[in-house]
Amino acid sequence: MLDKRKKEILQAVVDEYINTAEPVSSATLVEKYGLNYSSATVRNELAELEQNGYLDKPHTSSGRIPSKKGYRFYVDELVNDEDISLEEIKYIQNKLSAKVNEIEDLTKIATSTLSEITHYTTVAIGPKSDMQIIEEIKFVLLGLRMLMVVIVTDSGMVKETIIKYDEDINQSQVETLNNLFNSKLKGKPLSKIDKPMEEYIFAEINYSVEVIKPIIEQINKVIEEENKIYLEGTKKAFDLPEFKSLEIAKNFVNILDEKELVLDMLNSGIAKDINVYIGDENDNEQLKDFSIITFKHSIGDKDLGTIGIIGPKRMDYSKVISVMKYISKKMKEKDI
Repeated sequence: MLDKRKKEILQAVVDEYINTAEPVSSATLVEKYGLNYSSATVRNELAELEQNGYLDKPHTSSGRIPSKKGYRFYVDELVNDEDISLEEIKYIQNKLSAKVNEIEDLTKIATSTLSEITHYTTVAIGPKSDMQIIEEIKFVLLGLRMLMVVIVTDSGMVKETIIKYDEDINQSQVETLNNLFNSKLKGKPLSKIDKPMEEYIFAEINYSVEVIKPIIEQINKVIEEENKIYLEGTKKAFDLPEFKSLEIAKNFVNILDEKELVLDMLNSGIAKDINVYIGDENDNEQLKDFSIITFKHSIGDKDLGTIGIIGPKRMDYSKVISVMKYISKKMKEKDI
């Protein structure tokens, strides 16, 4: 465990490195952070922090930078989770007070707001399809050959899709579809709409495959949309010094292009309201140069999914965590 002086010096090193992206010297700490210690004392403490694995020294003549262990201690013990200005609070309140037609639009607003304030790349997904329970499937006849399917889940998500046919459909058939689909799927997870269910419905109903198959296909498209990834602020990453490295920049682009990797990254956080993964704490080797911070967002008890930030290990953890906490708090209070 670090004593008070080492904590103070480590915090100053991390804060300075986050601000400048330059190795930090003892002289800089004494001059800029008002430490009540001599330069010699600070140098000795820096040497001990390095020896204990909290700091690294890129070059023999340079200052020091935080190690992964140093960042982890900073996040767990030293981070300021109230690093949010009154202006930022008002901006978030204004953004989240906007009227929305669909509940998932709030995810998009929260994702873009987080990126705008922190200047990092944000990603988000809706709740998992196996966590969303079907409350109702409704079929509405829009014309002799046009059918609208509306799916409502317990999280408040509403999805609708239009199906066009080459043959006429009557109201009696629509009522049969409503009864059949609701009796088999109401109260079950979205993930239950799969191929075995498709085969079951074909066996149960006397309609032609041409009537039922488009319904299943369109509903499956709706389910796939539940794994849709919202992405904001990608270009902002390339303004950061770390992304001058072609290898890191290329790796970053590849990560965002791999949907399954992003989904795994966002679905990994379950233990805490806010989860922080630094460098090789991430399971995937591709993420070793990055930090991931995620949080589950909800309205009341309705799970809306996960929002996360991906950026360099030299991330402004205080700002990101503070903004995430406030966005999460305001969304939980929102009445839809």
